[in-house]
Amino acid sequence: MAWYDRALKWLGLFFISSSIKKTIKTSHIVIIGLMLIPLLISVVVSLYNTISYDRLISNVDKTNRLNQIVKSEVSNELWDIVAGNKSFAEGLQYQIIDTINYQINNIKTTTTITENRQLLEVTERAMNTLTRYVNRLETQMKQGYPVIENERILDEIRGVSILVSEILQDFIVLEIESAATANENIKQRAFIIGVMECIIIIFVTGFSLFVQMSAASNIDKSIGALVFLSSRIAEGDLNARAEFPQVREFKALTENLNTMAGKIKTLIDENIREQQNLQKSEMRALQAQITPHFLYNTLDSIIWLAEGNQYDQVISITRAFSNFFRISLNRGNEWVTVDDEFKHIESYLTIQKIRYRDILDYSIAYEEAMKNKTILKLLLQPLVENALYHGIKNKRGKGTIKVRGWQEGACLCFSVEDNGIGMNEEQLSKIRKQMKKHPAPETLNTGYGLYNVSKRLELYYNRQDLLEIISTYQEGTLIILKIPGAEQNV
Repeated sequence: MAWYDRALKWLGLFFISSSIKKTIKTSHIVIIGLMLIPLLISVVVSLYNTISYDRLISNVDKTNRLNQIVKSEVSNELWDIVAGNKSFAEGLQYQIIDTINYQINNIKTTTTITENRQLLEVTERAMNTLTRYVNRLETQMKQGYPVIENERILDEIRGVSILVSEILQDFIVLEIESAATANENIKQRAFIIGVMECIIIIFVTGFSLFVQMSAASNIDKSIGALVFLSSRIAEGDLNARAEFPQVREFKALTENLNTMAGKIKTLIDENIREQQNLQKSEMRALQAQITPHFLYNTLDSIIWLAEGNQYDQVISITRAFSNFFRISLNRGNEWVTVDDEFKHIESYLTIQKIRYRDILDYSIAYEEAMKNKTILKLLLQPLVENALYHGIKNKRGKGTIKVRGWQEGACLCFSVEDNGIGMNEEQLSKIRKQMKKHPAPETLNTGYGLYNVSKRLELYYNRQDLLEIISTYQEGTLIILKIPGAEQNV
C-alpha cells in the first residue's frame, strides 16, 4: 500500500500548491469526466438492450400472426376446392404458401440464435412437404381421382399444417425464453453499471474530500458529515440522514443527499414489485404456451362431431367451450369465485368427456358455504388436466376423476383424485423436489400443470406448503390444495 500513500501525499501537495481557482477547475474537470463514463456506458448498453429486445418481441409478434394463417387459411382454401366450391385454379393456396414462406424467411433473417434458426429451417422443410401435397392434390384433381382420395390428401395437408403450427409455437416459446435470458442479461449489465457508479461516487466523494481539505479547513467538519452519510448509503442504510451543516454553501448539497437516499429506497421498492410482476407475467406466458393445444384439439372434436351429425354433442361441447374461456379470461381479473372455478372445471371435463368418453368418468362436489369465496383463478384446471393426461390415459380401462371442495376454518381446501396409473416412489420424489426448487420450465419433462399451480401459489401467498401430492403406483393420485385466509365473499 506504499504507492497508495504516496499518491495521496502527492495529491495533497498538488492542491495545496495550486490556487483555489485552479483546484476547483481541475476537480470539476475530473469529476465531470468520471460521471460521464457511466452515462456513456448506460446510453450504449441501453441502446443495445433496446435493439435486442425489440427484435425478439417483433419476432414473437410476427410468428404469432403467421401461426394464425398456417392453422386455418391453407386447409380452409383447399377444403373449398375439394368440396367443389371453387376450382383449383381459382384457389389462393399457392399465394398463401408463398406468403408463409416469405414471412418465415423474413423472421429467420432477424433471428440470431442458432437453435431458433434451426427450428425455422425445420419449418421451411415442413412447408416444402406441404407444397408437395398441394401439388399432388392438383394432379389428382386433374386426373379425376375420387373425392375420398382427394380428402385423404387434404387430411395429410391438415396434418402438415398442424405440424408447422406446432413448430412455430415452439419457436415462439424459444423466442420468449430468449427474451427472458436477454432480460437477465439486462439486469446483470444494470448491476455492473450500478456497481461502477457506486465506485465512481465513492471515488468522487473521496476526491472532493481532498479538494475541500486543501482549499479550506473551515469546512472540514461539513465534508466529513457528508462523507459519512454517503458511506452509510453505500452500505445499504437508506434511512440514514445528515443534519444541516453550519456552512450555508453545503445546505443544498446535504438536502439533495437526503433526498437521493429517499429516492433510492423508493426505486428499490419499485424494482422489487416489478420483479414480482415479471414472475407473474412469466407464469401467464407458461399458461398461454399450453392453451393452444387444448384449443385446436377441441375445435377438431367439434368438426368431427359435426361431420358425424352429432348435433346435440356439438351444442354441448361448444357451450362448455364458451364457458371455459369466459371464466379463463374473466375480463382480465386474477380472482374468481369458487363457484366459477368449479364451473370452469365442469366445462373442461365436459369437453374431455366427449373426447374420451370410453375412458373417462368424473364427479364434482363442493360445500355450498364456500360458493362465493374468492380464490386465484386457474388453480384446479391444471391439476385436473394433469390427472387426465398423466393418470387416466396411461392406464387400461375406464378411469374416474373426483374434484372436491370443503372448508377447514379459514382455509379453503380442494382435492383432485384419479384412479389412474399413479406414480412410484422415485417419480413422486422427483415431482416433490421440483415443486420445492422451482426449476426453469424448459427443464421439466413432466408436471407442467403441477409446476404452474405451485409457482403461482408461492407468488401470491408466499408459501410453499399449500400443495400436497399423494400417489401409489397402479392405484392413482390424490392432490390436495389448501388456500389460507380465504374469508372474502363476492
